[in-house]
Amino acid sequence: MEEFQAFVQMGIRHIADPAAYDHLLFIVTLCAAYRLEEWKKVLLLVTAFTVGHSLTLALTAFNVLRAPSDLIELLIPVTILLTSLNNVIAKRPEGGLFSKRLSLNYALALGFGLIHGMGFANFFRALMGGEGSSIVKPLFAFNVGVELGQIAIVLAFFLLFYLLNRLFNFLHRDWNLYVSGAGGGVALVLILQLLTA
Repeated sequence: MEEFQAFVQMGIRHIADPAAYDHLLFIVTLCAAYRLEEWKKVLLLVTAFTVGHSLTLALTAFNVLRAPSDLIELLIPVTILLTSLNNVIAKRPEGGLFSKRLSLNYALALGFGLIHGMGFANFFRALMGGEGSSIVKPLFAFNVGVELGQIAIVLAFFLLFYLLNRLFNFLHRDWNLYVSGAGGGVALVLILQLLTA
């Protein structure tokens, strides 16, 4: 049980670590386009991201999938930039939890989760020593931690928007533009740094 808890905590730290802010920035940018009352959609999007993240992490931990770390480091900020552009340019996803437009967003979150999972997979594999079946339980615990960390980030993000909206009548349209613009700007700087390094 202690090992399970340790891996859950590691998953939470992985997703919420300010030093590894790329995942944090992605989650915040992903949430920006959604209003408070759309929390169910956001939780499904975040879970789709976790599923993608978990799948890639499992495949790389079992040595089924490998990707050059330089490419993954570049693709992670690209996913943030694409998400921010989608927030600003694309039509708002209207309708129920599984509308056509929202289903595309779920697919994007899942795909981007695949990329983000590769960013941590090499470290996770080294940590586990690549021991095959002994990886399953820690991998599951780690991904539970990732999901819990993401939910905490989403709650904090929407709480901040709620307070800004109540105190300063901050409109959601402006919030989306500011957050998406900031996320896209940081991602663009990271991309340029990686390309010129």
